[in-house]
This record gives sequence, C-alpha cells and structure tokens, in this order.
Amino acid sequence: MQITVTGRHVDITSAIREYAEDRVNDAMALFPRVESVHVILSVEKYRHRAEIVVQGANHIRIDAHDESDDMYASIDSAIEKAMRQLRKLRDKVQDHKGAEPLAEAEVKVSKKEA
Repeated sequence: MQITVTGRHVDITSAIREYAEDRVNDAMALFPRVESVHVILSVEKYRHRAEIVVQGANHIRIDAHDESDDMYASIDSAIEKAMRQLRKLRDKVQDHKGAEPLAEAEVKVSKKEA
C-alpha cells in the first residue's frame, strides 16, 4: 500500500508525517484491497484540516475529511471516518453475496407448481 502525505499551506514535519503514516498503516491493515492512501493536511487560520483519499481495487474510492483546532485530532477523526465508510462498503458487498442461489430458487418454485 502506498501512502502519500501532502501539505497545503503548511510544512509537514517528520513527526506529523510519521504519525499519519503509522495511523493509516494500522487502520488500513483490516482492508487488504486498499492500494493507495493520500493524506492531505491544510491549515487556515486556526482550522487544521485533514483529508483522507483511499483508492482500492474495483474502482473503490473513499473520501473523508475533518477539521479541528489540533492537527493530530483531525488526522485521527478523518481516518475513523474513512474506516467507517470502508466497513460499510465491505459489509454491503458481503451481505449481497449471501442471497440464495438461483438454482435453488428454481427448484423450490418447480416443487410448488407440481
């Protein structure tokens, strides 16, 4: 998985870069289909904003952002939002595959007709 940390109107220190990369690695370990994560950090006056863009296989793209007074809190919250979206997407795909196979449904219908 490729992780990119970018800053808009802010210099990214090594501490912030390492923190963001570690948190993303820990969080995305549960989702093996994730190919790349782009962390975009920006500062406007007192607002510290973190945006997470997750790219995965089969055209999966998740965007999450958060803004607060602390950059570390913004990173944590944005990662939690992205994880929630990925979990919801994964559960939707898994639930969809749990449907009854078509062949079994046809057998039940043919037995009712007979």
